[in-house]
Amino acid sequence: MVDIHDFMELFQSLKLPLQFSDSLLNHHGRDSGSISFRTFSRFVPDSIISNHFGKTARPRIFPIGKVAVRDNETYLFIKAVGASRKMAYLLCFDKKGVFRASLPLMTEEGESGVNWVTGMDMKYTISTTRTHRSAKGESFYRKAVYVYNDAGAFTLILMESNETNPRSLPIINPIEKLPRKHKFSGDYVQDKRNFVSVRDGKTSSYLLFFVHFEKDDGDCKGELKGEARLISPTIAQYKANADPCTIQFIFGNNSGTLHMKEIEGCGNHRDIKCYFEGFFERQKETKTKPVGKKISSTAGNR
Repeated sequence: MVDIHDFMELFQSLKLPLQFSDSLLNHHGRDSGSISFRTFSRFVPDSIISNHFGKTARPRIFPIGKVAVRDNETYLFIKAVGASRKMAYLLCFDKKGVFRASLPLMTEEGESGVNWVTGMDMKYTISTTRTHRSAKGESFYRKAVYVYNDAGAFTLILMESNETNPRSLPIINPIEKLPRKHKFSGDYVQDKRNFVSVRDGKTSSYLLFFVHFEKDDGDCKGELKGEARLISPTIAQYKANADPCTIQFIFGNNSGTLHMKEIEGCGNHRDIKCYFEGFFERQKETKTKPVGKKISSTAGNR
């Protein structure tokens, strides 16, 4: 059976700095170079792919290469090719080989005059740039720059654009599929681009969380994944080593609301003119009934 070390050996080592253009998406490579979706999904959550290709899609996965940080995380670049869509992703695994985060890098949009370039520099900073021309021949661009943080998430640290209404980048919730048995676990939302996801922690005194918010028409953004400790029956606090950021999550008595409040500087995880703060309402969880065959009442009498 393939283990995580075998899986990573499928990727060739890449030297920094590196850069890819969207022509990479149109180069299919040899059939033998692809990774079976079954093998891929053993190490990477299904939601990474299903968020863009659909829940039932099984695109072909091609390894592009890897960048290993000595005694720390490893970055894997992959390409996913479906029937009507192609995308490139960056995956991050910690030093123990556990999947931690993903980042969509570029996609084939089917529009003429649209181009993508993505890369990683010597400090492991990731950038994606989308350029296109309008019907009038005007040139527009949108550049996003990310870093991987100690909390186990890719954080947007810079956004540049000369577009009047830049398109929103897709949001990947890295803890979406994790257990939610704790009474405070759930999704607390304002809208699709402003939410706090809470999931079960290592004990009942801890909660995992993922926050994404966008303010001022998307000009001010913040994102953070981490672990918060319950410091009272209704208050959980995030405070990690080597991170000055402190955030409190205050839950309503019936756990139907959440108030997020930034206590100490979280500038490494957000733009300079906005803060981790606001009120969110708990979203009702939609549960799907398991599909199974009916068992005859006489089955036990055989």
